Amino acid sequence: MGYELRVERPAPLAFAELATVLGQAGFEFRGSQETGEVMARHADGLHAVAVWNGGLSGAPGSDWHVAQLARVSTLLNASLVGEDGETYAIREGRLEQLNGSASYEFGKVDEILAAGPAAWSR
Repeated sequence: MGYELRVERPAPLAFAELATVLGQAGFEFRGSQETGEVMARHADGLHAVAVWNGGLSGAPGSDWHVAQLARVSTLLNASLVGEDGETYAIREGRLEQLNGSASYEFGKVDEILAAGPAAWSR
């Protein structure tokens, strides 16, 4: 598994709340209340963006995946946090990574989502 991002918030996340928010935002869920995957559609396909196992996390392979995870965390009033403590957020329509006083802008969320889940080149 690659680098992991996790959705964090002060109050525990109940499955019922997750399912409601995902449905309202156009995400799909495959699995059970105990474990499953959050799926997002692009073109004619569904792509896994997060894993649910009582908490929500994902191992993004593209900017599109990071943007989808940031969308989910925003909808849940949560933070998207990386393994090194950096946070990812959508501000003013742009996807950003914040680490202390440093920030990195991925780009406009609508453009990232339109581009789709093309994998990062290594």
